[in-house]
Amino acid sequence: MSRTPSRHTTWMAGIFAGLLLSALPAARAQIDTALPGDKLVLELREAFRKGDTRTLGQKLPQLDGHPLQPLAAYWDMKLRLEWASADDVRAFTERYAGSYYEDRLRNDWLLLLGRRGDWATFATELPRFRMNDDREVQCYGLLVQHQNTGADVAEAVRDRWMAQKEADEGCSRAARELTGAGKLPALATWHRARQGMERGRQRVVAQAVGQLNPEWVATANEIYANPARYLDDKLTAIRPRTKELVTLALVRLAATDVEDAIAELGKARWRAQLTAEERSWVWGVIGKRSAQKLSDEALDHFAQARDEHLSDEQRAWKVRAALRAGHWGLVRQTIEGMRAEQRDEPAWTYWLARAIQAPGNNPQASAQARALYERIASHSGFYEQLAIEELGQKITAPPPPAPLTAEERAAALGHPGLLRALHALRVGLRSEGVREWNYSTNLHIPGGMPERELLAAAQLACDRAIWDRCINTSERTRTVADFSQRYPTPFREAVLRRSADIGLDPAYVYGLIRQESRFVMDARSHVGASGLMQVMPATARWTARKIGLDGFQPHHINDKETNIAIGTAYLKFALDDFEGSMPMAAAAYNAGPGRPRNWRNGPLLEAAAWAESIPFDETRDYVKKVLANTTSYAALLTGQGQSLKARLGWVGPRAATAQTVNRDLP
Repeated sequence: MSRTPSRHTTWMAGIFAGLLLSALPAARAQIDTALPGDKLVLELREAFRKGDTRTLGQKLPQLDGHPLQPLAAYWDMKLRLEWASADDVRAFTERYAGSYYEDRLRNDWLLLLGRRGDWATFATELPRFRMNDDREVQCYGLLVQHQNTGADVAEAVRDRWMAQKEADEGCSRAARELTGAGKLPALATWHRARQGMERGRQRVVAQAVGQLNPEWVATANEIYANPARYLDDKLTAIRPRTKELVTLALVRLAATDVEDAIAELGKARWRAQLTAEERSWVWGVIGKRSAQKLSDEALDHFAQARDEHLSDEQRAWKVRAALRAGHWGLVRQTIEGMRAEQRDEPAWTYWLARAIQAPGNNPQASAQARALYERIASHSGFYEQLAIEELGQKITAPPPPAPLTAEERAAALGHPGLLRALHALRVGLRSEGVREWNYSTNLHIPGGMPERELLAAAQLACDRAIWDRCINTSERTRTVADFSQRYPTPFREAVLRRSADIGLDPAYVYGLIRQESRFVMDARSHVGASGLMQVMPATARWTARKIGLDGFQPHHINDKETNIAIGTAYLKFALDDFEGSMPMAAAAYNAGPGRPRNWRNGPLLEAAAWAESIPFDETRDYVKKVLANTTSYAALLTGQGQSLKARLGWVGPRAATAQTVNRDLP
């Protein structure tokens, strides 16, 4: 079949483009202009938060014709879902067919149907759920599949159950029924309980243990609160005692007191009673906690466990401990023993390649390492950029894609979901606007939204200074990368001037702001950090005094110029305090300077290995992203090839004679 467009197709495309272009002024006005119903939308949002169905029902008709009417209708239906009929729900989904709100309500309904056990209706509705990104719904769906066809879904249910942080019902119910049917071993439920003990999730522990024996829940709660008491033979009040419950107590003890857990695990009775699998899990927790404390003994503890019994998280920490010890053989062995999904993550792909290249290995292994680097090499991403350098190349800004056409821009501006999202963002409904934007740019089809449409949507957000949607949308393209979208430079005059005044690399400043706030002016974290550079109140006061910012008041931190002045000053203080180390200064900016001062003690490490071994998940991710951002910004701002490795350098103990520039850094 010919792929050349017919005259008719070309003519129709021209008509469509013309209609879109002619509608641009009205679409822009809808986004950028306040509408009469905006205040009512906010009033109805407040009614939704209060569960006020009466106000929603009475005032919802007044929003007819408003772009956010579907959102308000969703609020109304969400509150009534428990007692709504199937016809009511389907009437809503038909009225808003194809929209985010149709899919959002279907997600809510499927969860309700699963909890009720209405499997017939659930099976009818599940294929219509386009997002299909809810693990609970997925587990209910797997259970229905098992019930209807007898399919073996046990492993899929287990994986989703273990991936859930909280004690949600869907995967728990599926696991319970599969265990009862003999399809999922009881050991999987004990693994879930151990995971809860290890991560400090008491409700997860109680839920899992209760599935095996409801009478054990009280015992499990006692173990969670005081594992040493349960293990003490002199105290017999807490019973029953089984080897599985003993394992839970040892896991909890290991998570809270490594030394006591080691002493307890060394007792002869536990060595005799517990299986190799049970002992290995406890030693894995001990090894992980020791690695998080940067203890030299971490690898000795991991050596007491069999690798095949370690969890994914424990394996990751074993690799980190091996990196700190420079034990390349163990790095390679542990990564090669990971599940394929974990092993293929960029971090472990990179370190496996490095381990293969370690001195003393077969020279022919370099080809194997090169293939691994080529698999992940990319302009964006920490390990992706390091892989580029291992291949002997510099990190550069990729060539820009072809400019967007007027028709492509018009199509984005005419997209109903994007228009609603922009309007929600404009009136202050940030979370609602972000969710609809993300949904609209996903399209929920294989491959997602086509790349040219993603670029057009990203540009629509960029043009309106909605930088977080601009960045996140543009980042999803795969064959092209528009660095002007992915790494925007708003407030350029202020950032460049301030950076020059105090001797900071503007690329470093931009790299940090991009990670901190995505350039959202009024961003506020759950711990109270504010503004572009997410400065904490106490830090702001301290820094204002240090730089002589007279008359500073806490609310001033929301001013763009003040936020940049204080944030950059604090970053410079941190950089000077850590002898110019960008990774350590970034860690200090995120976690406070005291922690990286401790984390630097130990062996001299290349900073990539040091960053990977940072004990805090958030800070570890933060440092890597800030440094990768910085390198990309430098490539964009200078137009020259860059080195991430040069920015990373090495990290080790402060020299005994080194002078501390700002020891009072808070």
